[in-house]
Amino acid sequence: MPEENAGVRYAASFAGQFTLRAVLIGCFGCVILTMSSMYVALKLGALPWPIIFVALSSMFLLKLLGHSNLNEINVTHTIMSAGAMTAGGLAFTVPGVFMLDREAQLDMPRLLLVVLGGVVLGLIFTAVLRKYFIVSKALAYPMGQAAAETLIAGDAGGRKSVALFASLGLSGLFTFVRDGIPAIPYFGGRTLMPAAIFSGRMSAYGSMGGIWLSPMLISVGYIVGPLAIGVWFAGALIGDVGILIGGVLSGLLDASAAAAIKSSLGIGLMVGTGVGIIAKGILPKAKEIFGPMFSRAAVSDGIVSQRYAPAAMVLIAVVFTILCGMGPLPSVVTILGALLAAAMSAQVVGQSGINPMEIFGIIILLAAKASAGLGHMQAFFVAAAVAVSCGLVGDIMNDFKAGYVLRTDPKAQWLGECIGGIVGAFLSVGVFFVILKAYGPAAFGDPAVFPAPQAGAVAAMVGGVPHVPAFVIGLLAACALCVAGFPVMTLGLGVYLPFYLSATALIGGILRVIAQRTAPVWEKGGMGLIIASGLLGGEAVVGVLIALCQAISGLAVL
Repeated sequence: MPEENAGVRYAASFAGQFTLRAVLIGCFGCVILTMSSMYVALKLGALPWPIIFVALSSMFLLKLLGHSNLNEINVTHTIMSAGAMTAGGLAFTVPGVFMLDREAQLDMPRLLLVVLGGVVLGLIFTAVLRKYFIVSKALAYPMGQAAAETLIAGDAGGRKSVALFASLGLSGLFTFVRDGIPAIPYFGGRTLMPAAIFSGRMSAYGSMGGIWLSPMLISVGYIVGPLAIGVWFAGALIGDVGILIGGVLSGLLDASAAAAIKSSLGIGLMVGTGVGIIAKGILPKAKEIFGPMFSRAAVSDGIVSQRYAPAAMVLIAVVFTILCGMGPLPSVVTILGALLAAAMSAQVVGQSGINPMEIFGIIILLAAKASAGLGHMQAFFVAAAVAVSCGLVGDIMNDFKAGYVLRTDPKAQWLGECIGGIVGAFLSVGVFFVILKAYGPAAFGDPAVFPAPQAGAVAAMVGGVPHVPAFVIGLLAACALCVAGFPVMTLGLGVYLPFYLSATALIGGILRVIAQRTAPVWEKGGMGLIIASGLLGGEAVVGVLIALCQAISGLAVL
């Protein structure tokens, strides 16, 4: 790893990384992924991480055009993936407007300003926070690490390349059999294997206990490592076994009360961790991190000058207040809350590879509602701005991790994210309104059309936290544990997420322990990480391809 200082030498010059063809190819891929991601996020309630897919696509296209380097490829895929996360932030929040009120009037200019505001905030915060999370804390960022390993092995050839693409192919075939065959009309929607295996006993208590047949999530568990995964699974035990099952069996809670406590405690733990991160990691280094915002000469983290960042944030607050009708205090809360949420997103993505951007939107939405009265539309605007910002933060922090491994100039990556994020903002809003006009407001929340479950969760939370005492307990406990150095964000994630996700990730952590004990030489040589990256990449690539096919077939009827 290169040392982070003013004299660091990157593997290629800035001009050799941020090239015209990288921008053009990146924008082309960004357009395709943004359009498909909007449709898929609404239709499937999920958004596969596109990083491996875009990394391999960028490598193929650039190599096809002639001589390239890993850093130019890295910048290209940074541009490609940004729009997908922007679309996800919008799709996971705004449709909830129509779930609450089918007659709601949403105009395109205001929504575009909200999404662009979220993009700009995400860009500012990643420039500020990169060094703390990528270099100082050296979080795993399993998706970014896997992308870097994929590019290195694919470029170098040899045994590692064979292992990478063999595992990628097997994982891709598995994913196609699991998810792709049901989408083929010839099979009439029949499946050859289930996507997950659930426990009937746990389901009876409202728990989604079981295992997801996912090479990708198992690989995330392997890459993140047994310690973080152990804490993650401990959260799942607390949430599902302790609260859902234990609460109902003991007679202390009914199923609905237990579910409210579980979700509120999980959110409280994540919010508290965000506060703890700010208190422990950000504020003590506030001068170092935020000083460049107020200096004429200083450059934040060697990326770009941040002295215009405060003015940009003030301008966003004015736009949110006047043009979007959010009011001055909620607008300020949204911007400051987006910084807190960005820190939480960077931490969660770095530790687990998961980015629950709608949850971060909900958290700040609740804070804005508590600070002042907000109408439903303005509340969704708050959630959308924060979710878009956090989606972009998670995306570029993964890209920064890959760039740190590959020694890519972070300035080139950040500028690429600017281009992809802005392109994605315009496209995602445009596609959303095309879908709205074609299907009508009643389509959102309809299981047969666009279930949009994340937006449904946001709509449900517009009314407030389901169980305030559990939320407060989680918040206070997380603050204390975070200051003490405990990875409580991962614990909160385990409490909040469905049990089957945590159990699947645990398998990867257990496999890592077995590999370390039975094949230490093989493990130290990095072969385990290469195979895990291939398994992760195979599901990610095929998942994106299936999503693209479904999006094309869906958008074709508009």
